[in-house]
Amino acid sequence: MTARFVALSILASLATSISSFADIQPGNCARAASYSESKRGFSILVMQNGRTVFEHYANGGSADSRCKIFSGTKSFWGIAALCAVRDGLIKLDDRVADTITEWKADPRRSQITIRQLLNQTDGIEPAPHLHSESIRDRNAAAIQLPLVAAPGSAFAYGPSHLQIFAELLRRKLNGRSTISYLEENVLSPLGLTSLEFKKDGRGNPLPASGFELSAREWARLGELLLGHGNYHGKQLVPANLLGQAFVGSDVNPSYGLTFWLNRQAPNAREIDIEKELDLKWQRAHWIGVCLCRAAPADIVVGLGSNYERLYIIPSLNALIVRQGMSAKFSDAYFLRLVLGR
Repeated sequence: MTARFVALSILASLATSISSFADIQPGNCARAASYSESKRGFSILVMQNGRTVFEHYANGGSADSRCKIFSGTKSFWGIAALCAVRDGLIKLDDRVADTITEWKADPRRSQITIRQLLNQTDGIEPAPHLHSESIRDRNAAAIQLPLVAAPGSAFAYGPSHLQIFAELLRRKLNGRSTISYLEENVLSPLGLTSLEFKKDGRGNPLPASGFELSAREWARLGELLLGHGNYHGKQLVPANLLGQAFVGSDVNPSYGLTFWLNRQAPNAREIDIEKELDLKWQRAHWIGVCLCRAAPADIVVGLGSNYERLYIIPSLNALIVRQGMSAKFSDAYFLRLVLGR
């Protein structure tokens, strides 16, 4: 079964299930907001059918407050990757070594695909040290990292994979900057301006983290996904192509192309994804797990450290933004409260 077929099947199932769940109730959202606030949360925004159902700010937050979304940044670069497919610059199953030719002579690196970079199953060392501002050229450092697993055999979460993708995209753009490409194809169409990029000494962005957004700004990415790639009348990504972002890998069905998935619900073990990511990648378990058993299986999540969350629920035509400071927080309990389950 091809990834394209799986993506189309997912989109079809989502389209036929939009009316399967009841409307989200403001009272349930208020209970969820109280829980979030008790865990140092400061922003809650819930939208359904294009309208704001609930919006609440606490602990010093406001509608205009921008907050670090940490790894939620990755999802914007995932959309940029799909735009590059749309533009004919790449194909998801292209070999990375066709562009990063330094890898051609390596029998294992030469087999890595762009899809594996985006779903973090390429086998490259995760390299959290790439977040450091002291590295002059993150791209050069990333493409020289060692393999720690055979391509496709393990999920090893970290900044290295998207950093390698950033170098691949830079070469494909023939001198045009990757930041400009992201801005023109993703950020500007979403009305997102004046964002800070964590650049290295050579001006390369860090795609793994760095953005600061308000709840309303982050919600625009959710609106794009709920619109099947269309935002306010403009089709940024073809719907069938966007669907590929929601297909997990064999080694981690809960992670697609830069988005987390609730796909293994309801018959799965609920986990705290952030706690699982704190483990060494060799010890983490991604088979038979989910964010919330009681929530729809089609939930897609932009996820950042400190429990920054953008939940997209196609079957409800809804999205939820939750922002806060570092404090233990349960996705499963929060979603049960919002959905009244």
